[in-house]
Amino acid sequence: MTGALSYAGGAPAMPAAPAVTDPGGNPPGAAMPGVVYHIDASFFVFRAYHSMPPDMVDRDGNATHALYGFARFLCDFIERVNPSRIVVAFDESLRGETSFRCAIYPAYKANREQPPADLKRQFALCREFCRHLGLAEFASTQYEADDIIGTLAVRTRAAGLNNVLVTRDKDLSQLIRAGDVYWDYTGNARYQYHEIGARFGAAPELIADFLALTGDAVDNIPGVPGIGKKTAAELFAVFGSLDELYANLEQVAALKLRGAGAIAAKLLAHKDAAYLARRLTGIMCDIPLQAHVDDLRRRPPDGARLQCFFDDHGFGSILRQQARRIIAAAAERR
Repeated sequence: MTGALSYAGGAPAMPAAPAVTDPGGNPPGAAMPGVVYHIDASFFVFRAYHSMPPDMVDRDGNATHALYGFARFLCDFIERVNPSRIVVAFDESLRGETSFRCAIYPAYKANREQPPADLKRQFALCREFCRHLGLAEFASTQYEADDIIGTLAVRTRAAGLNNVLVTRDKDLSQLIRAGDVYWDYTGNARYQYHEIGARFGAAPELIADFLALTGDAVDNIPGVPGIGKKTAAELFAVFGSLDELYANLEQVAALKLRGAGAIAAKLLAHKDAAYLARRLTGIMCDIPLQAHVDDLRRRPPDGARLQCFFDDHGFGSILRQQARRIIAAAAERR
C-alpha cells in the first residue's frame, strides 16, 4: 500500500472563494481547538482543473492550472482557518481501477473517462506542494481518499478530537458524528450531525444503506431499480438499517407507501444487488494506514523548497506572498 504519511509573474485569480468564518463561527485565522480538518483534495483539484485557464504552463510547457488553483485554495484555507491539525487526502487512482472496490464490482466508476495525462501529473505536484507546506498528505493505490479520511476520523475521534470534513462528496457525510461538521467550503454551507438527514436523505449512520438502495450514478453503483430517494427515506424512517429492512421484508407490503407491494417485490428480487452496493458505498474506517494523531499537526513550511517550487512552475507574486505570510504565522506559533 502506498499512502504512508508524507511531509516532506502574475497569474489569474482563483475563482472567488466564500468569505466565511470557520464552522465554529470563529473569525478568519482563529482555529477551532481540538479539531482536525480533513481536506478531500481530489474535489478541489478537479474544480481547479475545470475552472482555471488551461493555458497556464510552466517553463517546459506543462500545464499547471490545476496545481495553481489547488495551491491557491489550500493557502486561502490555511490563512482563513489557521488549523493546527490537518489531513489532505488524495485519490491515487482517479477512476478507481486499483481500488479494492473494483475487485468487488469491476464496473465500479467505469462510467468515468480516463483522466488526461496533464491532470495526473498535476495531482502528483499537488501532493508535493502539501509536503513543502508542512501538511500531512495521504494517498493509496488500494483505498480511496474517503477511506483514508474515515480511518483518520475514527482515530482522531478516539483521541477526543472533533472532525471537520472539507468536501462536497455526499458519501463522506456518513462519517459525521456529534461534534463533527461537514463543510461544503465552496458552497459556504456547514452541516452538523443533526442536519445531515435533511441535506442528504438519511442520518449519517444510514447514508451507506440509503445509497445501497438508491444507487449512486456518479460511481456507477446501480442499487435497487425503482427505489428512489423518497422511497428509501420512507423505508429507513421505519427500519433502522438495511439488515433490519431485509429481516422484516414481509412488513413492507403493509406500509402506507404508494405501491408498497411492488416495492417489497423489488427489494426481494434485488437483495443481492443491494448488499453488493452496500459493500461499495460504505467507507472503510480501519485501513492499515501508518499514521498517529500527532502526525497530523502542521509542520513548519519549508520556505526554500516553496520558492524553488514556485520558480519551477512559473508562479508569481500572489502565491509567494501567501506563502511568506503562512511561514511568518507558523513562526509566531512556535
